[in-house]
Amino acid sequence: MASHLDLEEQEQIEELKHFWRRYGPLLTWALIVVLGAYSAWTGWQYWQRRQGVQASVLYATLESAVATADQTLVSRAVADMQDKFATTTYAAHASLMAAHFFLEHQAPQDAQKALQWTIAHSPDDGLGCVAKLRLAAVFMEAKDWPAAKAVLSGQCPASFEALVQDRLGDIDVLEKKPVDARTHYRAAWLAMKDQQSYRQLVEVKLASLGVDPRQEEKKP
Repeated sequence: MASHLDLEEQEQIEELKHFWRRYGPLLTWALIVVLGAYSAWTGWQYWQRRQGVQASVLYATLESAVATADQTLVSRAVADMQDKFATTTYAAHASLMAAHFFLEHQAPQDAQKALQWTIAHSPDDGLGCVAKLRLAAVFMEAKDWPAAKAVLSGQCPASFEALVQDRLGDIDVLEKKPVDARTHYRAAWLAMKDQQSYRQLVEVKLASLGVDPRQEEKKP
């Protein structure tokens, strides 16, 4: 009986050896890949959390500098955000905040750089489009109409289409191009069905150009 059991055990051992010789290296590499992927994922998660914490601290420094109107510290803090945390939305928000600060303190070139950085690097398309609208306003203030239009020529999320068309209409008015302005304002008005307060403002702009969009909408 004992001999029979010993024989079965030997057969099982030989089968295991055969299985391991055939599949062992493959299983080992598969395990290494799985463990490596898990390690990389947990490392990435840790790095992301660490980046977020550090970025939030620097962002708070920027907010403090803005509150105390420390222009030197604002410049340094936003530059650090852009350099060290470019892939985070913190950096995009920081650049928008800094741009607003620079405009309030008569530093349009610094504001322009901050907005251009946001357009080029923001991981959020919405924030990038906000930067485009604000940069277009900076160029409009400088009476650089072609640059303002060029900024708005890129892609933006559909939810920003009405604002882009409205801004293009404003540029047309400044360029004394009423026909083009009507076209852009009409497009803005049609896209603003869910933004009634802003839509009324666009209606006023259209009325100043001799257009009643509500009457036009009723036409068959």
